Amino acid sequence: MKKKLSISDIARSLNISVTTVSFILNGKAQEKRISDELVKRVQTFIDEVGYKPDSLARSLRTGKSNIIGLLVEDISNPFFAGIARQIEDNAYRKGYKILYSSTDNDLEKTRELIQMFRDRHVDGYIIAAPQGLEAELNALIEAGRPVVLFDRTVEGVDTDYVGIDNYRSTAEAVQMLIGQGFKKIGMISLASTQSQMKDRRQGYIDALAEHKLPEHLLEIPFTENGEEISAAIDQYLDSVNIDALLFATNYLAVNGLRAIYRRNIAIPKELAVVAFDDNDVFELSNPSITAITQPVADIALASISMLLERLTSPRRDKAKESQTEILNTSLKIRRSTGGTE
Repeated sequence: MKKKLSISDIARSLNISVTTVSFILNGKAQEKRISDELVKRVQTFIDEVGYKPDSLARSLRTGKSNIIGLLVEDISNPFFAGIARQIEDNAYRKGYKILYSSTDNDLEKTRELIQMFRDRHVDGYIIAAPQGLEAELNALIEAGRPVVLFDRTVEGVDTDYVGIDNYRSTAEAVQMLIGQGFKKIGMISLASTQSQMKDRRQGYIDALAEHKLPEHLLEIPFTENGEEISAAIDQYLDSVNIDALLFATNYLAVNGLRAIYRRNIAIPKELAVVAFDDNDVFELSNPSITAITQPVADIALASISMLLERLTSPRRDKAKESQTEILNTSLKIRRSTGGTE
C-alpha cells in the first residue's frame, strides 16, 4: 500500500521547513510573509502528488474544523429537511460543511450524537433539542463551542435561539375557525413537554376559553409509527363530536387525514381541518388543507447567521449576551376550511 504523504515529506522534497509548509496549507502565508513564489511551488507540488490533508489533524492544529453539527428531530420531516437544506447551502457559501443527524426525540441517542460531533471537533452546533439535554448543551457552551437552538427552547440553557410564536400562531388559527362558525374544535397534539408543543396547546386552550367553547384535546406519545398514530386518531374521532380539527404537527396531520379519509368524512362539510406546518401533501390533497406555515428559509438563515457570528467573533466571547429571534408564521387558508385555494 502506498504510504500517505505527510507535511514532513512535502517539506523534505522541497527543501523547506515543516513550519513553512504548515503555514501555507493553513492559509497563513500572507500573514507570515511567505513569498508568492514559494506558495506557488508548494501548491504545484501538492497538486502533482495529490496530497490530501488530514482534516482531523488539521483541526487539532488550528482549533477549527470548519464543520457545523446540525441535530434535528427527524430529517425526513419536510420542515426539518427544508431547514437542513437551507442551513447547508448558507454554511457552504461561508466555507463550512454540515454534519447532521436525527435525534428521534431520544435523549440518549442525542447525547451519543453530540459526543460523536465533539470527537469530530465540530466548531459549533445548531440543534432542535429534546428536553433533558441541559447538561450537555451547557457543557458545549462552557467549552467554547457555540450552540444555536431552533424550533424549541431548553429550560436552563442560556444560548442563542431562533423560533416562531407558537402560541399566537395556534390561537389565530382557532380564532379563524371560530370566525367561520365552527364551535366544536378539536386539537391533536403530542404528549410532550417541549416548549413549542406546550405553546401550541396553550394557544388552542386560551382561544377557546376566550369564547367559552369546550376543549377536545388529544395528546399522542411521540412515535414514528404512522399506523399507531392513525389508530389513536381513529379512537379519538369515535369519542368526540367535533366540526373542526387542528393538528399540532404536519406528520400528525398526514396520519390524521388517513383516518379521516378511511371514515369517508367530508372535508370541510363535516369536518374542517388545519395543520401546523405546511406540506406538499396538503396543497395537493383534495380538498387542499389549510396550514400554519413557518418561514423555513428565514429560520435557517437566522440560525446559521447567529452561529457564524459566534464563530467569527474575536475570542468567541462567551460573555456576549444571547440573542433570540422570533419570526412570523402565515396562515394559508385553503379549501379544508372554506378557502378557495
